[in-house]
Amino acid sequence: MKKKTVLLCVPAFALGVAVLTGGPALAATGDATYQGTLDSINGSNGSGTFSIEVSGDQATVTQTVTGLAETFDGKPYPHVQHIHIGAKGECPTTAADTNGDGVISTTEGQPSYGAIGTTLSTSGDTSPAAGTDLTLAGMGANYDYSRTFTLDAATAASLEAGTAVVVVHGLDPATLTKAAQDAKSDLVPSLPLAATSPALCGALSASQANMPDGGVETGGGSTSSGADMGLLALGAGALAAAGGAVMIRRRLTARG
Repeated sequence: MKKKTVLLCVPAFALGVAVLTGGPALAATGDATYQGTLDSINGSNGSGTFSIEVSGDQATVTQTVTGLAETFDGKPYPHVQHIHIGAKGECPTTAADTNGDGVISTTEGQPSYGAIGTTLSTSGDTSPAAGTDLTLAGMGANYDYSRTFTLDAATAASLEAGTAVVVVHGLDPATLTKAAQDAKSDLVPSLPLAATSPALCGALSASQANMPDGGVETGGGSTSSGADMGLLALGAGALAAAGGAVMIRRRLTARG
């Protein structure tokens, strides 16, 4: 008779264990959105906003820029732009102007925002190799940019680490000191310094929509809530097992 009691109790207890181990699997992995405000640097007087939505290895960028230099050599100004990675995740201050010419060059700003991770080109290549391709740049004083592309692993890691910074390049030479106007670009010596120096800069941070309602994020759910559900299930299973054993014993006692 004791064997019958054990056999009838096991299924109820096993149900509780199954729910405990299966509970955390209910958490779903969500997509991520990163945003930033693009502020003037080097006296560009421009501004902008930036958003990047990441889903798997796909990234959709939405950007608005206003107030930048309008023309370059009689044509719409080509503003090359990038997501810089791997440094402090911040925009440089005037202290970064180490040579004292009044302009924070791209290389002078790198200790703050890092090297190019992704080129925000209008078409084709998005790697650092396209970083100074003026034909793929945003054009004019004001423009909107929207593009979906495959995000490389290094940039994705920098976004997650909070060290990704958007930099838009291209200054109006007329606003620079005489020394800076006469200087050559630190990136492309055939161009003037103004062409490749930072005009807008903005650190990217995760949108609040990425954050879980409570507890540690486990792909869209809370570790504590998952564990609580499992423990409740375990308790329910144990109570069911105990209740089943009591009922069986009572019936056997009544029959005997």
